[in-house]
Amino acid sequence: MAEIAVAAWPAVSSPGAGLESAPSTPRQHCLDLDDYSRAEIEQVLETAAAMQEILARPIKRTPALRGKTVVNCFYEPSTRTRVSFEIAAKNLSADVVTFSSGGSSVEKGESLIDTARTLVALGADVLVMRHHLAGAPYVVARSAGAHVVNAGDGSHAHPTQALLDLYTLRHRLGDLSGKTIGIVGDVLHSRVARSNVHGLTRLGAQVVLCGPATLLPHCSTLPGVTLEHHLDRLLPHLDAVMPLRIQKERASAGLIPSLREYRREYGMTLERLERLPAGAVVLHPGPMNEGVEIDPEVARSARSAIEEQVTNGVAVRMAVLYLLAGGAQ
Repeated sequence: MAEIAVAAWPAVSSPGAGLESAPSTPRQHCLDLDDYSRAEIEQVLETAAAMQEILARPIKRTPALRGKTVVNCFYEPSTRTRVSFEIAAKNLSADVVTFSSGGSSVEKGESLIDTARTLVALGADVLVMRHHLAGAPYVVARSAGAHVVNAGDGSHAHPTQALLDLYTLRHRLGDLSGKTIGIVGDVLHSRVARSNVHGLTRLGAQVVLCGPATLLPHCSTLPGVTLEHHLDRLLPHLDAVMPLRIQKERASAGLIPSLREYRREYGMTLERLERLPAGAVVLHPGPMNEGVEIDPEVARSARSAIEEQVTNGVAVRMAVLYLLAGGAQ
């Protein structure tokens, strides 16, 4: 299946945009944050806070999605996202099935749409989908007849990761209006960065994309977004910094000279941690290449919110599933 047309990097909202109220009709899918209003994002974050209260109880369950079936369709390997969605759905009392392409009819040539329709015919109410092709969840959302949650599609989008990042930042920093958030590294190929730009700018934050020119979007200006090539010059102005995982193939493809050189220019070291203002936090969407884009001492420091991100992922994904399949029905 070829990639379908999806939003390009320049389609970014300016800070404060998306202030309109949430639509009166319930949202059917969570595919990216580019079409979420500020009110809808706020609704997810407020619902996640309520889910966090449930998770603090001795029995971490609510019957909100009892009788519903959530199918996790993962065409790419995943640990954090897949397990997070499984736990989230089970905490809502949904029946959970995890489907992977290996050992399935996909290996016999069954199409994505046919697989999705088969799962819905078997009783799936929600399809949580990770796929290596950008746009795959959009195709399924148009055709399958179930709620679809994008758990990562190619290098395009990862909306629930961005939502949990927003939730974590709000918990650490409060109102994000006027805050400056730096996203560092391989922004060009990052689905996490794309969704975070949409979400952060919706909530009024200033986003700075930092990295070598070969790994930043090919445009000189983005509404609400600033480009910066020098991390050391940027750090004193940030409220939060999020280094992105750098893949080794970027060096072999000539996009960076070497991993050692990348760490020298863009790695979050203890020395660079000290250059952040007091109160600034460090995030990372995972998995981490420790010693490359982030040093282990930084990842485990008091300034790090990385473990908190992982924990918050369950509450945020509970909120997304509940609002799609339960709360707004």
